[in-house]
Amino acid sequence: MITLSRKIHFSSGHKYHNPNWSDQKNKDTFGSSYSEHGHGHNYTLEAEVTGPIDAETGMVMNLADLDAILTEVTDLLDHKFLNTDVEHFKSNMPTTENIVKFCYDHIINHLKNSPELKLHKVRLYESTDLWADYYG
Repeated sequence: MITLSRKIHFSSGHKYHNPNWSDQKNKDTFGSSYSEHGHGHNYTLEAEVTGPIDAETGMVMNLADLDAILTEVTDLLDHKFLNTDVEHFKSNMPTTENIVKFCYDHIINHLKNSPELKLHKVRLYESTDLWADYYG
C-alpha cells in the first residue's frame, strides 16, 4: 500500500464561546483564544489517502481528483466566519478538533465509491505549533 498526501490552505475566522456560559466562564475556559469578536487563522489541511498503485495509471489516486475534493471541502470554510457562516458550526464549537473532523467527514464521503482507497488521516494546522489529526 502507498499513501498519497496532499496539502491545501484556507483562511477562516471563529469564536470560542459557549452561549450557555457567562462571559467570565468563557474567558476562564478558553483563555487567550476567547475574544468577544473572534479571531482568524490561515489553516493548512492535509489529507492522506492509502491504496494500491493502479497498474494502468501508476497512481494511487488521480491527484486532480484529490485536489477537487479538497478544494470543495475548503471552499465551504474559506473566508468564512465559521460560527455563523457554516451551518455545522452554528451548533458545534469550531475548534481545531471539530474542524478537522468536519473536513474528514466531507472527504470520506467523496471516497465511498472507491473501496480500494482508504482515507488514512486528515491533519489540520491552525498554526505551525498547533494541529489536530483525525483517523476516522
